[in-house]
Amino acid sequence: MRVSRFLLTTLKEAPAEADVVSQQLMLRAGLIKKVSSGIYSWLPLGLITLRKVEAIIREEMNRAGALECYLPHVLPAELWQETGRWDKFGPLLLKIKDRQGRDFLFGPTHEEAVTDIVRRDVRSYRQLPLNLYQIQVKFRDEIRPRFGVMRGREFLMKDAYSFDVDRESLMRSYRAMYDAYTRIFSRLGLKFRAVEADTGAIGGFASHEFQVLADSGEDAIAWCPQSDYAANVEQAEGVAPTTPRAAPAEAMRKVATPGMSTCEDVAKLLGLPLARTVKCLMVHAGGKVQMLLVRGDHMGNEVKIGKLPGFGDWRWAHESEIAEALGCRPGYLGPVGMPATVPLIVDRQVAVMADFVCGANEPDVHLAGVNFGRDCREPDLVMDLRNVVDGDPSPDGNGTLEIVRGIEVGHVFALGSVYSAAMNATFLDAQGQSHVIEMGCYGIGVTRVVAAAIEQNHDERGIAWPAPMAPFTVAIAPIGYDRNEAVRNVADALYDRLVAAGIDVLLDDRGERPGVMFADLELIGIPWRVTIGDRGLKEGNVELQARRDAKGESVPLADVERVLHARLAH
Repeated sequence: MRVSRFLLTTLKEAPAEADVVSQQLMLRAGLIKKVSSGIYSWLPLGLITLRKVEAIIREEMNRAGALECYLPHVLPAELWQETGRWDKFGPLLLKIKDRQGRDFLFGPTHEEAVTDIVRRDVRSYRQLPLNLYQIQVKFRDEIRPRFGVMRGREFLMKDAYSFDVDRESLMRSYRAMYDAYTRIFSRLGLKFRAVEADTGAIGGFASHEFQVLADSGEDAIAWCPQSDYAANVEQAEGVAPTTPRAAPAEAMRKVATPGMSTCEDVAKLLGLPLARTVKCLMVHAGGKVQMLLVRGDHMGNEVKIGKLPGFGDWRWAHESEIAEALGCRPGYLGPVGMPATVPLIVDRQVAVMADFVCGANEPDVHLAGVNFGRDCREPDLVMDLRNVVDGDPSPDGNGTLEIVRGIEVGHVFALGSVYSAAMNATFLDAQGQSHVIEMGCYGIGVTRVVAAAIEQNHDERGIAWPAPMAPFTVAIAPIGYDRNEAVRNVADALYDRLVAAGIDVLLDDRGERPGVMFADLELIGIPWRVTIGDRGLKEGNVELQARRDAKGESVPLADVERVLHARLAH
């Protein structure tokens, strides 16, 4: 492709609204243009990369035995009402009416639609297993779209759905998709990890996220360098301490803490480690206020809290509810003297603490030297309630955890019968007995992959694409193309030969100054650049430079194709 025939719309500065690197560089490089909040047009340069990602995904899905289909963007409300998600999905759904006043939605995902197909057409176990996938635009009406295409409202997604006769067969399909995803992200040249994850709103009993590692990632990932363990912090288990609770060594005493409502302030006042304090989390669940305790240096984990017995409808307690239950405002709460009607649930780490510091259930007062059994009742329930932290023991018993950041680009779920039971998707076995089909679903955010790759692969000059994702593999930068016949002839001839060899080439034939030309080519991230100048040609040389290198190397013109082919082969 020649730049003179291409829509290259680079910017020196990113729009003020762009707040992450990928958004800034995608706008500056002319990959996308904003149309509305969370909605972007993909320009030719961005679309080329998007299609390359699609192609690798499609190849690996087909290799794994999945069958491509294409489902409607607009879906009838009835399907989602069958599974209860018409209401459960909430305002994320873009709901619309047709001219007859019938309810529809713009699909954010397609479990219902694909299950409807299978329940109509699959009758026998002989038709299973089956895996259907599509690459299609979705829409989720995010309350606060941000980070460009990373969390947009409209996005391109690959979603696949497997159908099996039993759990054992389902897990084979699940593993096939897990392995396909591993190949996809490896082929794309990304540094990633597959991590255990919560099933969330999709449902099911097993789940893994595929996270591209990047310091800017929204997700925290706990992984063990000494083993294969990796999990989203939401899912990672805080292992129970192996040492028992020590015997009390201090008398309980009151400490005046005027205006000090945080564990950090109280620990500083007392000259104690933050880990000696206890933090109260007040929740409303099961129709009543309940107290949860985590160590002062830990954070409560909302996903784990939601999995406590009877906590399906939990929420944070209102201040008025807390005051009515304990007679004190938040910031000074604790388990000493709390009413028997308020359940006490504590984290595993708190359960083994002795002589700890907590609120006194009096304004501006805390208690030090508190012990379970002596000063307050023993916990009603001990559970894993917190986020793991650096240095925690790995749940697999091999080494310790480290916390890194990641961007979720793929997710696999073993759904089981969540949707098939609700929609009566069944099959007949060899004996003619009816059974509910076991399902799995598997998603890749195609547009998000592009943004995540940039977050992981950039420098001060712009994007530095992994080669499989680059819109062009080689850029030819002729200095003085519009005024030097020798440079123009060499550039044109090299361009024609590389194109004939099947290499994606961009020839900058604009005649721009070298600084402008180099800045544009580096910004859009082409892996290799061949610079052709009159001075080098007089010596029979051109300059070859990799995008990530600080400077290029002089290569004889006669050898440039051979050298370039050799470099591209690695």
